[in-house]
Parts: sequence; structure tokens; C-alpha cells
Amino acid sequence: MGFIAFLKTQFIVHLLIGFVFVVSGLIINFIQLCTLLLWPINKQLYRRVNCRLAYSLWSQLVMLLEWWSGTECTLFSDEATVKTFGKEHVIIILNHNFEIDFLCGWTMTERFGVLGSSKVLAKRELLYVPLIGWTWYFLEIVFCKRKWEEDRDTVIEGLKRLSDYPEYMWFLLYCEGTRFTETKHRISMEVAESKGLPKLKYHLLPRTKGFTTAVQCLRGTVSAVYDVTLNFRGNKNPSLLGILYGKKYEADMCVRRFPLEDIPQDEKEAANWLHKLYQEKDALQEMYNQEGIFPGKQFKPPRRPWTLLNFVFWATVLLSPLFTFGFGVFASGSPLLILAFLGLVGAASFGVRRLIGVTEIEKGSSYGNQEFKKKE
Repeated sequence: MGFIAFLKTQFIVHLLIGFVFVVSGLIINFIQLCTLLLWPINKQLYRRVNCRLAYSLWSQLVMLLEWWSGTECTLFSDEATVKTFGKEHVIIILNHNFEIDFLCGWTMTERFGVLGSSKVLAKRELLYVPLIGWTWYFLEIVFCKRKWEEDRDTVIEGLKRLSDYPEYMWFLLYCEGTRFTETKHRISMEVAESKGLPKLKYHLLPRTKGFTTAVQCLRGTVSAVYDVTLNFRGNKNPSLLGILYGKKYEADMCVRRFPLEDIPQDEKEAANWLHKLYQEKDALQEMYNQEGIFPGKQFKPPRRPWTLLNFVFWATVLLSPLFTFGFGVFASGSPLLILAFLGLVGAASFGVRRLIGVTEIEKGSSYGNQEFKKKE
């Protein structure tokens, strides 16, 4: 094991990375709070500023994937589709099977210049998660309780508010509603059978309300729907902790572009279109598991240096005073100060671990275990 590889496994290094992310995030959130003064004066300027502030935070996680772990992402698509990346508003449909599926999506948005302006239909619980939810609030992310009767007006209003967004955005939808687990899959397929829908092997039954509403509200704004099917070589099941420990993964993403005008305007027909799409996604996953490859031409968009430079900037700004302060504490010889400092380190470690826990499948929500038994 080389020295760099050894460093990547050390808890103190992880703690320092977490410190930079958390403290820089709090600073960014405070700046975002101040930018609210811009909203009544110049809404579009407010949005552009917050896109860049969000980039400064999210790109630190992308840096871990691209530069720290060296994970490679390969696209399977066609040249015409790849040429449109970063040049249009789109809806993204991504399978929700892995702990870092969102991070693989973020690395693609970064490489095509839309990381800061990327959007998602997120569960409302995330709004209250420090850094993540707070940053999303200022980005006008659409939150939902995943109860359509309560969500309808909020979701429609949030989507329509994005109709004049000044930067190209990729709006992510996890149409399955929750991460794939065997329990959720079994219940989901019971619902599929009761509704006379074809069963899926690698996905949960898609929930159509969010998709059909997004298409209706954003028609005239978004140009297309990108269907993204993600898997990892070697049958790996990566985690954010694995990335933090420097483990390298190889992600493959099959991307298909569907012009929005090809999607039916009628809600029921659009829902049927989505069900058919997931049957095709299932077939793509079956092909990948059998052959280890998706159809289409392979593309490897190069990683850009900005994520690394951004992290180096924040690390330089924040770690220098931290080291100076820590040295002063231990040099003082005061047991009280030393214990207080170690307590602060322990609290920081706990906080970072809780943030990582948000991505872990086994700590995911129970949504889908019972909710699939209810009608959409």
C-alpha cells in the first residue's frame, strides 16, 4: 500500500475532509441567506449567484468521487444525444439502486457544466438536513411528502416557478420513489400483479404522478427526457464510505434521449409511456448483467480541474486556522481546553457520520414497504 493509499484510509484525514465540507457548507448557507435580499430586486441574479454557491459545495463531493477515489464513469449513448448535454433543460429519470447513484449523476452534471443548477424532486425530510436541505432550499428545489393529496399543489407550484430558470437545469426524478430493496421489490411486484402490469426484475414499479406532473408543468421549458440506467462493473455495490476510503469503482451509464414532444400529453397515456420505459430499463439491466455492457457508443467525458481547485481553496482557508488553533490548545497545557477541543472533534465526527448515513440504503426510509400497497 502506497503512502497516498494509506492516507485515504485514515480516520483523521476523513475528519479533516468532513470538517472542510461542513464548515464551508455553513459559510455557503450563510451567504445564501444574505442573497435573499436580491430576490425582490433581481430574481435571475439571485438564481445565478446561488447556482455558483451550490456548485462550491456539491463539487467537493464530486471531487471525492473523481479525484480522491478515481472512480470512472462511462456513458453509453449516441453522438447526437451527447452533443445536447448541458445545452438544454431536461428531465432526468435515474434508477435508484445504489447509495452513490446521485453522486454519479452529479459528476456528469459537473462535466457538462450544470451541477450548480441541477434540480431534484426530493423527499421533504431532506429539507431539514443541515447543509443538504438548506442549500436545496435556496436553489428552489421541489420538496414533497410523497403523499399526492398533500403534495399536489406544492409540487405544481414549485415546478411552474422553474419555468423561467436562467441556467440550463437537469431535473432529476427517482420515479421509483425510494431506493430498491428486496422487501420493497417484493411488495411492489405484488402491486404490479394486482394492477395487471408487467413485473420488473431490477426496478420497483414507477410512481407516475410525479413524472406526469413534471412533464405537464415543464412542457415548454424542458426539451427532452433523459433516461439514465446506471450499473457498476464487477457487480460492485459502492458506498459513500467506500469513496471516502479511496475505493475506485467503474460506473456505466446508459443514456437515451426522448424529445418531450414524443411523450403523450394525456396523463394516462404518459403514465403508460413511463411503465413501458421501465420495462425497457429492466431489459437494459438484464443485458448488462449478462454481457457486462450497455448498448451504444462509449463516451468518457474528461473530469475537469475545478472540483479539485475548489476543494483546495476551502481546505487552505479553513485548515490553516484549525491547525493553528489546535496547536495553541495543546501548547496551553490546559486539561479543560484540551478536553473541550477533543469533544469538538468528537461532535464533528458524529455530524459527518450522520450526513453520510443519509445515503446508506439500510438506513433509508420505510417508504415503499407499506405505501406500495396503497393506490397511487
